[in-house]
Amino acid sequence: MPRIERRFFRDAWELTKPYWTSQERWTALALIVGIVVLNLFQVYLSIWLNEWRGIFFDALQNYDKPVFVHQLWRFSAFAAVALATGLLTFYWTQLLQIRWRRWMTERYIDGWLERKAYYRMQIEGSETDNPDQRIADDLRLFTGQVLTLSIGLLSSVVTFVSFISILWALSGPLTIPLGTYGSITIPGYAAIGAILYAGLGTWATVKLGRPLIGLTFNQQRYEADFRYSLVRLRENSESIAFYKGEEHEARVLNGRFSNVYRNFIALLIRQMKLNVLNSTYSQIALIVPYIVAAPKYFGKAIQFGGVQQIATAFDQVQTSLSFIVNSYSDIAELQAVMIRLTQFEHRAAAARAETPAIDIAQSEGGGLTVSDLDLALPNGSMLKRGININVPKGARMLVMGETGAGKSTLLRAISGLWPFGRGRIVSSAKRPLFLPQKPYIPLGTLREALLYPYKPADVTDLVLIGALNAVGLGSLAQELNREDKWAQRLSVGEQQRLAFARVLIHKPDMIFLDESTSALDETSEAELYHLIESLPERPTVISVGHRSTLRPLHDEVFILGGAVAPA
Repeated sequence: MPRIERRFFRDAWELTKPYWTSQERWTALALIVGIVVLNLFQVYLSIWLNEWRGIFFDALQNYDKPVFVHQLWRFSAFAAVALATGLLTFYWTQLLQIRWRRWMTERYIDGWLERKAYYRMQIEGSETDNPDQRIADDLRLFTGQVLTLSIGLLSSVVTFVSFISILWALSGPLTIPLGTYGSITIPGYAAIGAILYAGLGTWATVKLGRPLIGLTFNQQRYEADFRYSLVRLRENSESIAFYKGEEHEARVLNGRFSNVYRNFIALLIRQMKLNVLNSTYSQIALIVPYIVAAPKYFGKAIQFGGVQQIATAFDQVQTSLSFIVNSYSDIAELQAVMIRLTQFEHRAAAARAETPAIDIAQSEGGGLTVSDLDLALPNGSMLKRGININVPKGARMLVMGETGAGKSTLLRAISGLWPFGRGRIVSSAKRPLFLPQKPYIPLGTLREALLYPYKPADVTDLVLIGALNAVGLGSLAQELNREDKWAQRLSVGEQQRLAFARVLIHKPDMIFLDESTSALDETSEAELYHLIESLPERPTVISVGHRSTLRPLHDEVFILGGAVAPA
């Protein structure tokens, strides 16, 4: 079996096995059994319809009106049953798909977030591009295509098994005279013809359509890259407008779309070639059954109803054997999706399994101790060596240094985010809070933004309003339950004030501040730092900053690359 087919089945098994062995398997199995039974019943209806065709068209040929009318009533009942069966099959299939997608989405999100795999995949420059698309789009395509193709394959197999014997019996043997050489008899000639015709079409389709897999994979990636660029422009619209960067952004967007366009043209050309083959194959298939049945009909061995039965049975057999021909574009798309999903899952698993060389331990004594810490970059080069820091419980330390010295990286290492380097960090933090230069504000209400990330349940509106007033955002006190795009509505300075409101609400035992007041004036900066001192239990504070006005607000100053000095 070629390598590409082996990978198809290997990836399909890897992606489908977890769900069908999970706790939801019994509900899923009940649905799939119901879907299979309905599909088997639909095949039975097709067999019944084939027999009905023989009686109906014979009645037409024989001018038998009573039989003709009776068959119309039978067909009406058949149509009602077929409609009900089709609707129920559709409902159960869609229900199973959304349940499967929900389960896989939860699993992928959990795996992506576990042990901060999402962060490591980003900082390490993983080849797993656009994880949002893989979770949102690829899982939808995977569950839908797997169910559609699997049920289609099952239906094709059952149809073939059911109709091949019917076609064999209806067509009977065909004797071909060979002159002086006698004659040759081909038993079940119509059945053999259907198999040969479908086999030839399948071989040509696979040969011509194989490049679709790579082209489809690239198209999904280019589309996601283009969509990401558009979202990025929208989220940074104000900065771009200030910079007057429209020309640059247009060049970037047009460049990204040019990749979409070029690959789409290549995909279109390949699909056109495949469509020409499929259309030719389908058009020829319309007349072939009648050509096959013609010798029997003109030999007066069968009536016109028999011709229709042979034609229908031939069509059912060659259609069932043409499953790959008719579904190759969907199969190519499914394989591209499975490659993307398995890449994502393997990379996320690798990120979760990585053991940082920096030893981070929890202590009960309080404060923070950094011993012999070496910070490295993702490419392995060393950023800073031999960092030693001791911050007693409740103390305030300011980390300063030249731009690019590794101040923010040091905070990331202390927080357990930065895996590159070696050394030991001992922290007493049980409820730390990180205040970056541009705070993260989740989607939702202002209340949810204030309660992020710990979301304590016992916080009253009075506490939230008091925190807003304390940090200078009292004008928002009446909007706690309003959903808005707060990250866009609030200025950077207001977002930094909101981050300090979180400090008053959550009362963390250790606070990391990375240029957390850079957008504020010096007076406001001092007022916010003094709010930290007003907390019932004074937290340990580690700040990163450049302003000299920060020195009086801390007990000690650590110059990265230098030594600890009094503030």
